[in-house]
Amino acid sequence: MKRTVGDLVAAFLGANGIDTAYGVISVHNLPLLDALSRAGRVRYVCARGEAGAVNMADAHARVSGVPAVAFTSTGAGAGNACGALIEAQTAGTPLLHLTGQVNAAYLDRGLSDVHEAKDQLGMLEAAGKRAFRIWSADTAAGVLREALRCALTPPCGPVSVEIPIDVQQAEISSWPASLAIARPAPLAPDEAAIDAIAEHLAGARRPMLWCGGGARHAGAAVARLLDMGFGLVTTIQGRGVIDENDPRSLGAFNVQPAAAAFYAECDAMLVVGSRLRVPETARQTLALPTPLLRIDADPMADGRGYPNAVFAQGDARLALERLADRLEGRLQPDPGHHAALAQARARAEATMRENLGPHAAICDALQAAAGDDVNWVRDVTIANGTWGARLFRLREAGRSAHAAGGGIGQALSMAIGAAVARPERLTLALVGDGGLMLNAAELPTAVQEDTGLVLLVMNDRGYGILRNLADAQFDGRRIYSDLHTPAFDAIAQAHGYAYHRIDTLDGLAGRLRKVFAQRARPTLLEFDLDSIGPMARPFSGPRI
Repeated sequence: MKRTVGDLVAAFLGANGIDTAYGVISVHNLPLLDALSRAGRVRYVCARGEAGAVNMADAHARVSGVPAVAFTSTGAGAGNACGALIEAQTAGTPLLHLTGQVNAAYLDRGLSDVHEAKDQLGMLEAAGKRAFRIWSADTAAGVLREALRCALTPPCGPVSVEIPIDVQQAEISSWPASLAIARPAPLAPDEAAIDAIAEHLAGARRPMLWCGGGARHAGAAVARLLDMGFGLVTTIQGRGVIDENDPRSLGAFNVQPAAAAFYAECDAMLVVGSRLRVPETARQTLALPTPLLRIDADPMADGRGYPNAVFAQGDARLALERLADRLEGRLQPDPGHHAALAQARARAEATMRENLGPHAAICDALQAAAGDDVNWVRDVTIANGTWGARLFRLREAGRSAHAAGGGIGQALSMAIGAAVARPERLTLALVGDGGLMLNAAELPTAVQEDTGLVLLVMNDRGYGILRNLADAQFDGRRIYSDLHTPAFDAIAQAHGYAYHRIDTLDGLAGRLRKVFAQRARPTLLEFDLDSIGPMARPFSGPRI
C-alpha cells in the first residue's frame, strides 16, 4: 500500500503521544488532514481561523503538559497564525505548527502561485522559535523529529514546519522503524555554579525565590526551600508553582509598593526561570534584593535585565533540588521572615481591593463559585490586569493560560484549547467586550467541540484601559476607544450559548454557582460594568 508524507505526519503525531490537533482545512493542507482522518488516532478540532487554531493549541499544551499541534494553510493562512505564534513564543509553549506550501517546483520563484507568500519560511522563523521546510519524502521523518525536539527543548517554543503540497502527497520509499523521538533530558546544572549560589545563600536571613514560567514544574523543590525559610514571589506566568494560598508566598504581587518595601528587608534573591520582564519589574526599576542569583535553562538569561552575582544554566527542578541538598541544615533564617512576607501580601491585597472598589466582589464571587477545579483563562482586559492576574488564587500550575504577549482577543480560542485538553474542569474565560469580538468567529467552535466553557464578558462598551490611559497620560483626550457594542444576548442565542446578564453584585456567588453547575453547553455571562459601577481607582496599566 502506498504511504505518503501525509501518512507519515499522522503516524508521527500518534507515535509521540499527541492526541489532539487544531487547524483550518485548506487546499494546501488537505493531503495532511486526509491522512490524519484516515489514521483515526488524533482528534482534529476545526477552528474558524488560523490564529484561533494556534491559540487553542497553545492553551492545550499549557494546561495538559503535552505538546500541541496546529495545522494551517499557505501564505495568508500561515500569516494569520503569526500573532498566535508570537504569543506561544512569549509564553514558552512547546507547539508544532504544520503548514502547507505551493508545489516545490514553483516555490520561491516569484510566479504568484495560489496562496504563495514572499519568504513564508522567514516570516515563520521570526514569529516562533524555529522554522523548517520538508523538501522531499525521504527527509520528512528527520525534519519532523528535529522540529518536535526543538519545540520541547528549553527554552521551549513554537516550531513551524512547511510542507509543499506535492511533497505532502509523495510516497515514502522506506518507512522509518520508529517515529517516536527521545524527549530532551532535563539540562543538568553546572555543579560549581550551584555550589557558588549555595555559598551566597547559606548566610542569608531573609532569602527570596522569584519563580517564572520556567520553574512551574519545580513545585516540590520550591516547597522544600520554603520549608527551609525562603519566601516566594512568582511572575504571572509562574503562578501556581505552589498553592497561592500558602502564607509563604507573595503570589504575583511583585510590583506593588508593599512588595517593594518588603524586598528592601530581604538579603538575597534567587531568580529561577524568569526573564524579569519589563511589565513585572516596572521597566527594571524595581529594586530587588542583593545578591541577586539566577538559574535558567536559557544561557542568554545571564545578566539580562538585572546584573547577577552568579548564574547557573540548567533545568529549574534539578537545580533547585541540588541547591536544597547543599543548603539542608545550613540556613538560619530570620524567624519573622515569613510573617513579614504575609503582612506584605496582606497590604498589597488590601491596596488592590481598595483600588478595585465593587469589582473586588466580582473576583471573590467567582473564586467562591468556581472552586479549585478550574481552568483560569484570561485576555488583556482591565479585569485581568488587576484582580484576574493576582487576586484570583490558583492552587497549582497547569490551570492558568493568559495572553502573556499582551495581544488582545486571544482568550476565547485559548479557552477552547484548555477545555478540550482538560474537559473534567470548569473553564472560565475572562474577556472584554472589545477583545471578544476580535476572534468572535471561534464562538461556534466552542459549541461544536462541546466545551461547556463560560465566557465572562466584562462589558464597558469600549476599550476601557485605553480610555483610562488617555485620562492619565494624554490629558483626557479619549480617541478611538468607544465601540459599538453588540447585543450579547442575541449573539449567545445565535451561537447556541446559554446567556446570563449580571448588573448587580447582590447574591452574586450563589447565582454563579447555579450558572457553573449547568455545563451542558457554553455560557456567555455578561457583566454590565456601567450598572455595576467603576473601580474606585481607574487602572491604566504601566506607563508607556
